[in-house]
Amino acid sequence: MHSHPAIHNAMWPGIVGKGPDSEPPIDLETMLNLTAEAEVSGVKFDGVDLFLSLPHTDIDSSDSDIEKLAAHIAAKGLRVGSLVAPVWGATGGGSAMGDEAAREAFLTQVRKACAIGKKLRDLRIRPTGVVRIDSACGVGDWVKDPAGNTKRIAETFSLACDIAEEHGERLAAEGEICWGGMHSWRHMVELLEMVGRPKTLGFQADMAHTMLYTMGYNAPKDRVLPEGFDWSSQKVLEEAYFKVARALRPWMNDFHVAQNDGTVKGEGSHDKTGKHCQPTDRNGKLDIVRDAGAWLRDDDGRLTHAVEHICWDGCMFPNAVMTDPKTWHDVLSTMIEVRNAHGWDSDDQED
Repeated sequence: MHSHPAIHNAMWPGIVGKGPDSEPPIDLETMLNLTAEAEVSGVKFDGVDLFLSLPHTDIDSSDSDIEKLAAHIAAKGLRVGSLVAPVWGATGGGSAMGDEAAREAFLTQVRKACAIGKKLRDLRIRPTGVVRIDSACGVGDWVKDPAGNTKRIAETFSLACDIAEEHGERLAAEGEICWGGMHSWRHMVELLEMVGRPKTLGFQADMAHTMLYTMGYNAPKDRVLPEGFDWSSQKVLEEAYFKVARALRPWMNDFHVAQNDGTVKGEGSHDKTGKHCQPTDRNGKLDIVRDAGAWLRDDDGRLTHAVEHICWDGCMFPNAVMTDPKTWHDVLSTMIEVRNAHGWDSDDQED
């Protein structure tokens, strides 16, 4: 069994899609305990990726707060990886293509997230990871001026790169069909190239969201799968998925293992996006282990070593599923399979 990359669990599924219009959020302590207690044949999760927003981790946490958080996570045998910057208007941020006030609010949240990231690195609890961002704007607003809005998002992202570099951090833009200028694989590549700072801004590849890219949802011209596609045609899906991965893989600096059933879902305050499924869901369209290789291996099948940890992401599951230990046993089993297929050992960088 390989020892690298490290296996992490995302904490934000306890928050995303939860709230007054849905089920109550699941507190960070519960999410941490469920993660720490999961075990498969002696293998456990190595760490967690955090959402820097209440009711989990306050983006305005003091140094003392972060020190206590780091000690608490370490006591559970876990490390910290990537961090989600709360760049949206509802969490104190603003649209990356908005007016100056909105863009400054966006950048302020990036600055705070990068400062927390640096603090956690200094505390030696965070050996890997990026700060995750998106455009914080909807597709409906973006289409009013596609070229101008993409240019403005790129300018905001470039300023965010300046901030990240000041803190020794890297950023990852997570492509989803719900974020303007990032809602198709072609638009995502265009935006990354326009920013043009691959050492600082990369792409966060979520397997579920990138599968929606193949369907052209919100961007029909960029559809890769044929209309009326028969999901039993696994070879066609594999080739379409690989095409998307080939275009974005050179930019990837963060990776989410996930499953999708070919539909979209929105819940609470979250707009419709790729629907995450449990790894054992019979309706899941991806071969998780095989299709993870589209991101973790190059065109010739060689390991890229582009990420030092992989993270499970499964948002908008019912709380009954989220709090069932079996869920995390199944997730961890899948993550171990992905690592066994596409991982390596610390002293051996070969396949």
